[in-house]
Amino acid sequence: MNKLAILEGLLFVVGEEGLTFDQIKDVLEINEDESKNLVKELKSRYEEDDRGLRIDFLGNRFKITTKFEHKEYYQKLIENPTTNFLSQAALETLAIIAYNEPVTRIQVDKLRGVASSQMIRKLVAKGFIKEVGRSDMPGRPILYETTSEFLDYFGLPNIEALPDMSNFIKEAEKEDKEETDLYTSKYKENEVSS
Repeated sequence: MNKLAILEGLLFVVGEEGLTFDQIKDVLEINEDESKNLVKELKSRYEEDDRGLRIDFLGNRFKITTKFEHKEYYQKLIENPTTNFLSQAALETLAIIAYNEPVTRIQVDKLRGVASSQMIRKLVAKGFIKEVGRSDMPGRPILYETTSEFLDYFGLPNIEALPDMSNFIKEAEKEDKEETDLYTSKYKENEVSS
């Protein structure tokens, strides 16, 4: 069993939360010296020029981060309009989360009417939503909320600045009432006189 590879996977899984030495020791069932040596070795491998990531010690936790010297390329990607758009499905999912946060994936699925797990993963990866805890529902599903990146992307000072949905609902209900039946017409056929 390659503990170095496991440590790398663990750091990836926990993401920006990072891992403490104690967590590394407990999960890998190793002593403090071995955990320090593993971190040191992984960190040195990530410092190679052919790697785009590195291991940082931030807030008493080890985290996988991007290399500062590549910052200009990350910035280009973020600012590029062709890579920085959201699909209709992403916008629907974001709207449901924003208006109902904190919310579980199951609740999002119910409101959208389709499975949303892949879309939620993409939105987490883009930094628009984050995990904020666990629900008390059976199975203790993860709760999601929007992030400050979401607010920045949409130019909102805070979540309360979202448009009031009650106006949209009233308009939609009004349009439904005004919709004509496709099978009837307000015009009557004239009888042809012979």
